[in-house]
Amino acid sequence: MEIAYDDFAKLEIRIGKIEAAEKVVGTDKLLKLSVDIGAEKRQLVAGIADTYTPESLIGKKIVVLANLKPRVIKGTESKGMLLAADVEGKAVLLALDREAPVGAAVR
Repeated sequence: MEIAYDDFAKLEIRIGKIEAAEKVVGTDKLLKLSVDIGAEKRQLVAGIADTYTPESLIGKKIVVLANLKPRVIKGTESKGMLLAADVEGKAVLLALDREAPVGAAVR
């Protein structure tokens, strides 16, 4: 499906930095992340626990869809979405090829 540029322009995509991570109790795949996106800190829930441990994520810079409507997942509120590639059913975090500040807009 094609979308118009105006639709893409509605997406607020930012560089974030993971400050804390923990497993969501009662799940195998979900992690609760505390992410600094520049102007504020957000809590995200991501289905990446089968690929990443919470400890391995601390300090990593990630790409975040920041203006996604909040959603409660397994009792935990998520205020955005971490963007990752799907490689054979496993998440692969998107990486920057050079330094970019937390909160930088992705365009």
